Amino acid sequence: MEDEKIIELFFARSNDAVMELDRKYGMSMIKVAKNILKNSEDAQECLNDAYLGIWRAIPPARPSPLSAFVHKIIRNIAIKRYRKNTAQMRDERQNISLEEIADVLPDNSDISDGTENSELTEIINGFLSSLDKTNLYIFMRKYWYFDSVTDIAKRIDMTDASVYLRLDRMKKRLYKHLVEKGVMK
Repeated sequence: MEDEKIIELFFARSNDAVMELDRKYGMSMIKVAKNILKNSEDAQECLNDAYLGIWRAIPPARPSPLSAFVHKIIRNIAIKRYRKNTAQMRDERQNISLEEIADVLPDNSDISDGTENSELTEIINGFLSSLDKTNLYIFMRKYWYFDSVTDIAKRIDMTDASVYLRLDRMKKRLYKHLVEKGVMK
């Protein structure tokens, strides 16, 4: 079913809205949650929470594209769950993508005076638009969808080492870009 028709089902408050959304995006949404949480049960709970959040958001929202909207919701819910789980368990896993890129993204103390979140978003989007198609795909699959390097490498017919090298170079370029734009002190 087309995204616009799914959105119309939400506006009509039809019970079929969530069913059609699940049919179209459920598998990819659960994959995002599993990539973050590494736990199927938690991922399923996040998916249910995401459906509720989407139900509450549409209407009034009329997201375009729907895919980005729903994946952002599931991603944010899964990240919150991950933080809650790791805080409770004092889990020190160092391999999650958030922590891998944290060394190049500024925290509040590193951001130059006057740089707002919207400006930072614009600067990062500028960096992303400078990437070629393959590097953008790698970057987004790793740091947005939290895919493993092995999964990314298989999808684009590369070696794991090549993907790691590209990610390392992109992180360095992002850091340099942030410094050039005056975001990093």
